[in-house]
Amino acid sequence: MKLICAVIAVLALATPARAQIHTWTDGNGHLVLSNQPKGGSEQAYVLPQSESMRTTRPADPTKYSLYDQLIHDWSATHGVRSELVRAVIQVESGFNAWAKSPKGAMGLMQLMPDTMREFHVSDAYNPGENIRGGVAYLKQLLDRYSNNEVLALAAYNAGPGAVDKHGQTVPPYKETQDYVSKVRQISPAGVQRRGSGTVIYKITEIVDGQEHTRYSDQKPSTGTFQAMR
Repeated sequence: MKLICAVIAVLALATPARAQIHTWTDGNGHLVLSNQPKGGSEQAYVLPQSESMRTTRPADPTKYSLYDQLIHDWSATHGVRSELVRAVIQVESGFNAWAKSPKGAMGLMQLMPDTMREFHVSDAYNPGENIRGGVAYLKQLLDRYSNNEVLALAAYNAGPGAVDKHGQTVPPYKETQDYVSKVRQISPAGVQRRGSGTVIYKITEIVDGQEHTRYSDQKPSTGTFQAMR
């Protein structure tokens, strides 16, 4: 499977009072932000009153196959596509078993403490436990949304309460919309229907001059969209 390098594992790094962030564009045209200089033509910005700085890190390609057996075994146990689980891990942590977000999500599948308790995960940094709990939670969400991967992914990111609050559609949060889009790009072959005959629409919108993609089972009245069957 072709893997798209997703810049997702977020680090919280302590920095001096005057933090500096470096930016450049990579070979794929993506904007890169880092606390470390690359050398060459990057731009640097000073953050005068910053106590901390969040930087991004690409997934380590040497770890892509490190957890293959665990992904395969727990995906088979719960009846979830292994490709979907792999894509979630890539987007959540970049295959970094020690990843921790500023919000407290931990490990490969970025489990929150409440999810850990529900699925009896005692050590979020143990790859076997983390993947077991993460796949079980993903399966719970897939069952909740009739095997609709788009809504399950949105709920994995924003919580099922947010999905239900917005009429069981992808919430209008840029982070969640980008998250769903990234996972679907890496693992596009899954079921996109909520039930027999139900169509999911891929909707393209222009927000502040930039193109954004979201998914919904409600046909939009305006804008550019594509029916996914």
